[in-house]
Amino acid sequence: MNTAVIFDLDGTLVDSEPNYHEAGRRVLAEHGAGGFSWEQHTRFIGIGTRETLAALRAERGIDASVEQLLAAKNRHYLALAAASTEVFPQMRVFVERLSAEGVPMAVASGSSRAAIEAVLVGTGLDAHLQVAVSAEEVAHGKPAPDVFLRAAARLGAAPADCVVLEDAPAGAAGAHAAGMRCIAVPYVPGSACDPAFATAGLLFAGGQEAFTAEAAYRFLRSG
Repeated sequence: MNTAVIFDLDGTLVDSEPNYHEAGRRVLAEHGAGGFSWEQHTRFIGIGTRETLAALRAERGIDASVEQLLAAKNRHYLALAAASTEVFPQMRVFVERLSAEGVPMAVASGSSRAAIEAVLVGTGLDAHLQVAVSAEEVAHGKPAPDVFLRAAARLGAAPADCVVLEDAPAGAAGAHAAGMRCIAVPYVPGSACDPAFATAGLLFAGGQEAFTAEAAYRFLRSG
């Protein structure tokens, strides 16, 4: 199989969004901008942490710099992630199968490198995913293709030989812009009809409940 696989992390491999929401809620509350609901958080799923905080800072008139907000959110998130992060069961099966077959794999995430490493180590996924690219390392986060192209380069793979797994429209758009095939597993219910997902080669419209490692594996072999 002449294919490399690039995974988004949050909402795709692991259900970390509740922790990100809580970390964001705590940071905003610390700056007198409370009332950050789950529905408000879902606007930013798939968007890099820096971009998210820049938008919230502008919307809510927060005086602190983006760097200060980023440091605070990472501190809260790392504490929450260390306590509990769930790997989606079929995603773990898929990763372990690809690892056993020697398929090159990487993580490309909008999260900080510290957050990526904490989650991978805490869940044991680091045994299979040694290559990881954070949006901190590139000029533009998703929906730009930068993180995916950097991940492909580190794997020594051509973009056309890469398949991306994504849960968010911004990530699917980034994969398409990078010239990569995409398996889309929408995290937010009802978002499967987003135009960005129309570019995916395989769409699990029912999200993680519909995703199976076997179906994803068949898609890889079909390419």
